[in-house]
This record gives sequence, structure tokens and C-alpha cells, in this order.
Amino acid sequence: MRRKEKFREGKIYHIVNRSIAGFNIFKDWNNCQKFIDILEYYNNEKNQISFSKYLTKHKYQYKDLLVLPEFPCVKFIAFNIMPTHYHLVIKIIDEKNFSSYISAVENSFSRNFNIMYNRKGPLWESAFKAVYIRTEEQLLHVTRYVHLNPVTDYLVENPEDWKFSSYKDYIQNPDILGKIITELSIKNPKLYRKFVEDQKDYQRKLKVIKRLLFE
Repeated sequence: MRRKEKFREGKIYHIVNRSIAGFNIFKDWNNCQKFIDILEYYNNEKNQISFSKYLTKHKYQYKDLLVLPEFPCVKFIAFNIMPTHYHLVIKIIDEKNFSSYISAVENSFSRNFNIMYNRKGPLWESAFKAVYIRTEEQLLHVTRYVHLNPVTDYLVENPEDWKFSSYKDYIQNPDILGKIITELSIKNPKLYRKFVEDQKDYQRKLKVIKRLLFE
């Protein structure tokens, strides 16, 4: 998607950004959780002070990224935090503030990261990329792709073993597919698990094929 195009309320997008030079910014699991905390914090428009200022007086208590706060900018449908990049599947709720929301998240994480590791300079490869999800079928396949990312990269053997994604919520909490993520056509956790894990080996092979063709 070209960034000059306007994000639309009620539309669903797959958002991706990568670290500069493939730097393993999320290799430390504490960094993964910090990024998820920041995603959740800025998604409540009641939170008017910066995340870093909030932490000077409070300890942040993570709730659940998939559950809507009182005044959200987006609805999270799926997410996955990988060592060098992140995937978010979101529905726009506040189209006017969406781009500034992602910028606030990335800038906040960058500041925290640079202070923690005594570094300077940008952390992200470029502006975030967004792909508009046009159909329910496309959405279903995108969530599977996102949830299988750690398996595809051989970080884990099963997607539920990767801590920093929404997959475990999907398959362990029946309310997620049954009541919260109403945008997906599969409502049963067991059926969704089968839908995802039946393609585990195929997605690994597909990545190898793409690498052979394009590298």
C-alpha cells in the first residue's frame, strides 16, 4: 500500500515492519513483552502521557491485546512478534489517529530500546507497510500465515510454543473466536488449529522455494 492512501474505518490491514539491517531487536523476550505492552498502552486513547512517563510512577499491567479497551484506535485480530520484525492484523476504529498510533508505538519502543542498550539512531528499516485485507478468505489465510511465522523460521516446532503471538489465545480461549474475533469464519478453536497446523510443512517448503527463486 502506498502511504498516501487513507486508512479507512472498519477496514482490516496486515501491518508489518522490520528492524534496520535485520537487527534482532526482539531476540530478548523482555523486549517482545515491552513492545506488546506499548501496543496495548497506546491503543487506549485515555492514555494521554507517554509510556515512558507512565512507567516512572506505575508498573504496567498487561491485560490482553485482543480485548478492546474503552477508547481504542484499532481492534487487534492477530499479532506475532518475531526476532527482527512484527506482524499485526488490525481493524481500523479511529482512522484519523491510526498512523500516529503506529508511530507512537514504534517511537516509544525505539526510545526505550536505545536507552536500555546505550545506542543511538533509528531502529526501523522504513515506514511500516500495510496490506488491505479485502475478503474473509484472505483474512483467514493471513492469520494462518502470521501465526505460522515462528514455525516457518524454525524457531519452534509448533505455533503455540511461540509465546509472543495471538495463536495460543485462539486455540485455548473459546471466547476469542466465538465472541471477540468475530471477523473470522472459523469459530471453533479445534477447527482453527487444524486449519493452521495442517499447512505447517507446506509453509516451510514455500519459504525455501521462494528463497531459491529470488536470492
